[in-house]
Amino acid sequence: MFVPILMHFIARYAGGNYAGFASDYRFLVEANLRALANFDVDMVGLISDPYRETSAFGARIEFIPDGVPRCMDLVIKNSDDVRNLGRPDVYKCERTHDRILGAELLSKHVNGEVPVFGWIEGPMAESCDLSGIEQFMVMMMMDADSANILLDKCVLTAKDFAKAQIEAGCDIIGMGDAICSQIDPQTYEIFVKERHREIIDFIHANGALVKVHICGDISHLLPLMKDLRIDILDIDWQVDPQKAFEIMGPDVIRCGNLDPRFVLNKYPDEIFSVCKMLCDNEKYRKFILSAGCEIIVNTPVDNLMAMRKAAI
Repeated sequence: MFVPILMHFIARYAGGNYAGFASDYRFLVEANLRALANFDVDMVGLISDPYRETSAFGARIEFIPDGVPRCMDLVIKNSDDVRNLGRPDVYKCERTHDRILGAELLSKHVNGEVPVFGWIEGPMAESCDLSGIEQFMVMMMMDADSANILLDKCVLTAKDFAKAQIEAGCDIIGMGDAICSQIDPQTYEIFVKERHREIIDFIHANGALVKVHICGDISHLLPLMKDLRIDILDIDWQVDPQKAFEIMGPDVIRCGNLDPRFVLNKYPDEIFSVCKMLCDNEKYRKFILSAGCEIIVNTPVDNLMAMRKAAI
């Protein structure tokens, strides 16, 4: 299978820009349908940026024509803000509703031809989006009660948003919690693991599969993640696919794990050769070929096609 993470690249390839891709579900759907038609991807999705839920919680988001949307202010500045933070209605908030509409339209167009995956922010990533990375790291150390309250509120909204996307037609929900690669196993176990389990079990109970994406090296977290019932686990280029297989077991589909810079900078023949070797090494095991993270916007089209050909 071939499921690259396509955002800025596919927005430009489809004749638009990142701002339109992130702000208008109609163009997001159009771009994903272009990826399906021209690159024969095995899933289409609604991933665009990390600030859908953040906007629903009240943050102002600025759309950059050729860059990732920018969060203009922090919703959480102190413990009182944590306690006063309300539970947004994902159907009434513009950016979350936009993705729900995208799920409806995309699932209607593909009509079961390939799976449609939605997207939510994991609880730690969303807590950092709301309060700032450094501030939330300090909060976990100095004010664990507030950190736990904020994480729990993010879990509730993640579940609300996941359910809405499933009901709109998504077969899989991706959960991005990139910041987790930057914490030690003890912190993950204390603050995050059981919240991941709660979200994953909730998504399963609502009839969808779960794809977990944590950018960076998560080798140190894999032993703690192996019992979470993850269906698809993205592994970045720093993670050894064989080691991930040995820890996670044969039932978890690993997705990865080329360095996006390799896909950007090498010639198609070399990319094909490396991808073919990777796929051959994974023969008879559950594996999806992808870069470890997003395909970089300036990646030559022939390079992505080389990956596609190797995955056949």
